Amino acid sequence: MPSWKFVGGTALGFFAIIVAGAGVGIAMVGTPDPNKAAQAQNNVFFWQDGSQMVATGGSMNRQIVTIDKIPRSMRDAVISAENESFETDKGVDPMGIARAVWNMATGGSTQGGSTITQQYVKNNFLDSDQTLKRKVTELFIAIKLGVSEEKDTVLAGYLNTAYYGRDAYGIQAAARAYFGKDSQDLNPSECAFLASVLKGPNLYNPDGGIGAAATPTLNEDRARKRWAWVLDREVEVGRMSKEDRAKYKPTDFPARVESEQARGMSGQIGYLVETAKQYVMKTRNITAEQMALGGYQIHTTFQKPRVDALAKAVEDTRNDFLDEKKRPEYDTFVQFGAASVDVKTGAIVALYGGPGWDQKHFSNNANTIGVPVGSTWKPYVLAAAMQYGTQNSKGQGISIDSKYMADDLTVIKNRQGNPLMGPDGKPFRQKNESPTAYGFVTLNEAMEKSINVPFAQLVFDVGHAKVRDVAKSTGILEDSMDKDNTASFALGTSTPSAIRMADSYATFAASGTHREPFSVTKVEKDGEALSGFEAPKDQRAMDSAVADNVTKVLQNVVQNGTGTKVKKLGRPAAGKTGTTDQNKSAWFVGYTPELATSVTLFRNDPNSADKKLISMNGVGGTDSIHGGDIPAVIWTEYMREALKDSPVKQFPEAETYGVTADSAGAPSPTPSAVPSQSVTPSMPPTSSAPPVSPSPSKGGGKPCKPWELYCDPTPTSGTSQGGSNGGPSGSPSPTPSGKPGRPTGWPTFGSSP
Repeated sequence: MPSWKFVGGTALGFFAIIVAGAGVGIAMVGTPDPNKAAQAQNNVFFWQDGSQMVATGGSMNRQIVTIDKIPRSMRDAVISAENESFETDKGVDPMGIARAVWNMATGGSTQGGSTITQQYVKNNFLDSDQTLKRKVTELFIAIKLGVSEEKDTVLAGYLNTAYYGRDAYGIQAAARAYFGKDSQDLNPSECAFLASVLKGPNLYNPDGGIGAAATPTLNEDRARKRWAWVLDREVEVGRMSKEDRAKYKPTDFPARVESEQARGMSGQIGYLVETAKQYVMKTRNITAEQMALGGYQIHTTFQKPRVDALAKAVEDTRNDFLDEKKRPEYDTFVQFGAASVDVKTGAIVALYGGPGWDQKHFSNNANTIGVPVGSTWKPYVLAAAMQYGTQNSKGQGISIDSKYMADDLTVIKNRQGNPLMGPDGKPFRQKNESPTAYGFVTLNEAMEKSINVPFAQLVFDVGHAKVRDVAKSTGILEDSMDKDNTASFALGTSTPSAIRMADSYATFAASGTHREPFSVTKVEKDGEALSGFEAPKDQRAMDSAVADNVTKVLQNVVQNGTGTKVKKLGRPAAGKTGTTDQNKSAWFVGYTPELATSVTLFRNDPNSADKKLISMNGVGGTDSIHGGDIPAVIWTEYMREALKDSPVKQFPEAETYGVTADSAGAPSPTPSAVPSQSVTPSMPPTSSAPPVSPSPSKGGGKPCKPWELYCDPTPTSGTSQGGSNGGPSGSPSPTPSGKPGRPTGWPTFGSSP
């Protein structure tokens, strides 16, 4: 056994080395310069052609203020919430350091336990790498500051360099960004709010952040709770009296002004910048705080002429269609969203996110989720049946000429061939929009007229999982797909964004080749290009013959079905209309060989807590709105302008594909070049819908509005034949209201187009 002298001497030696090393380390490190941290550059965004779009963030939203310009209530709120012992500690918290070391060693969180001094030191580093070297360096600097700097200097430095969200870097910028006032004019409630945001702007800024857990609703709830906690904490540590605390009730949560980001971010610029920022941050794993420091040169895929054309198409139609003063109970809260993607690359060339950040509309309707897509989902059911086959086709891909029963209220059968049971314990009967006795129709005709029954049955024949696989292969995110294996799944209960729908349909246009959507082509920082922004690689989503046959079917929708408004484009186009239950959303998603574009229309109050969709029945003075109405008109007007200088191109000719796998009781197919197999005995088809008679013009012969289907002098076949949509299967569909000027007995348009 070694002697106690040896052990004691060794321990003392190690201690001396550690102390000496720490002393050298502390002597070698410098102290932070808050002015240097505030000199971060703007982020500059460029259009696809290289011209500058906007410069935002960075130094334009940063300003150093002295401690006397920071109200006492702000200092009290931050000290109470972040570091109660700040005014007496030596810049570090030994127990906090021990917790941080333990967390790092065990793979836990690296945050928590730091003093205000340590956080100030961390803010001074332009990178946020979680490395041991950086942590040790921060520790030495914090210790040095703890013994060499006045507490007011450290606190002012921290508050001047912290990130508060809204691109606000420092207390003065934050005061202007959230409350439109200078920092010295903040009241205690506003100070408690800003102290709350410091917990993490991505999760506590009520505007919302990045990720599924950072929605405006969730963030606002967190911010309110944190705000109340900070005020309570000030009382607890003796920095606010109970009487002053009683002045701020839950209803007194401070109201914010329009974000300072909106300056120079009018029109669509705010949505474009936010889309590109999120793409950069996700691609390079850059934090919101790092992005806010600025200095990035971001080259986007957005094409200004096409962005302007899309905005004009939306705004012209909206202004002609809506009248909030005349019909406030119907025409308020109507939202438009759209996105356009280059078929050959997947580049997002244009989007419409809303009326603009300058109009206090901050949510991006082009990238929103939660809006069901209705019958625009049916092409995925068809593609899955062609790619994988059905039970009747014995695994062979089926033809678009396969026949399915289409009569209203047909009983749907499950995978085992037994009647699907409804919630009432009785066999489930799928409702169409029209009670027409269609009998057996081909899948091509079912898509043309957007009949529900065939697709509600087909999704069980092919399998819900296969449909999800096909949708996912075209770029639809799994999180946006309805998880229920119901008949309604085939009719559009899933909620992808407009960007994802446009990119997904581009896969059909590209003969089954998928390209992930992207919005940034190059990013530079400090004169050097960052890696990771190459165009996404091509991925084979489905057989080219399958995609080309889907295109053939969707061309028929435009030529003869629910999408005939698009024929005015004057060039080859394919697409699908979709509207959801109770007329809560309407879509048109379509493409040419060059561009794929989606347009969505829905209604909700963006300032409501739940953001629930509201029925659009009665909007614009019409009974209901369909995908073949307003969305199709906007789509056509935009595409005409966007492609005006492009030569007319044809889609690839669809080769004969698949076998005819008919549902029970379908008549045998007539001989053709299509490989076929009849799996059921022959029987006469049921008569189809009677032709629709031409209607008079609305309003005594006055010119009709382009979206008024029932006002067209010569309605096209299939307009009134739609199915219902992506709402609960079998739910009743809206019917004509009997408004003056509408012919008696006019057919129901329903909600599937």
